[in-house]
Amino acid sequence: MKVRRALVCLGLGTALATSLSGCGLSSVTSGLGSSIFGGGSPSGSQPESVTEEQLLAAAKSGGDVTPAGLGSSDVSPGCPRFVVWPRDNNLTIYEPGRVGDGLAIVHRGELTKTARECTVEGNRVTVRYGFSGRVLLGPRGKNGPITLPINVFVTDAKREKVATDHLKVDATLAVENPIGYFSAVRAVTFNVPEGSRPGEYEVFVGFERNTPNAG
Repeated sequence: MKVRRALVCLGLGTALATSLSGCGLSSVTSGLGSSIFGGGSPSGSQPESVTEEQLLAAAKSGGDVTPAGLGSSDVSPGCPRFVVWPRDNNLTIYEPGRVGDGLAIVHRGELTKTARECTVEGNRVTVRYGFSGRVLLGPRGKNGPITLPINVFVTDAKREKVATDHLKVDATLAVENPIGYFSAVRAVTFNVPEGSRPGEYEVFVGFERNTPNAG
């Protein structure tokens, strides 16, 4: 069993170290939102919305989620975009004092899928957003649940933050099952001042980098 665990962890350690050197373990897909959630919706309408289960299934399969009846992939100009913050699309946790050492990786989280819809009522905008991803066990990882912190924030046309949200995602890892998956669907509401348009705003998601032993 110890030999098997060592082989599994060594393989993941090599893959993770390669990813950190620039090859990447997955590509983040953003801008899927209008087709997944149905794009911008007028007040009072109820578009068919993506669920956490659909996002989770997409993360596991690597495919896109498009509920029946939602065919357009165009991003609605009247709805804020929902994208992954480039610097925070992944988060690697190391053993204490060994940040940056590929053989000291405990686990690594990656954001892989996003979706969004919005409702505009006067100057008030509500964006319902969803995302999913995976967590990989590293050579120094252990069996059990994993919790990773996520930040979501809204910016205006000047990239000033106008709203924020914080949450945590959970996954379970084991040597026999070294890849875990997570998903979440939430909403954020903010006001757009007169003279501005909802499409000028953006909603970003990313891992919280200010995490102990993160690299």
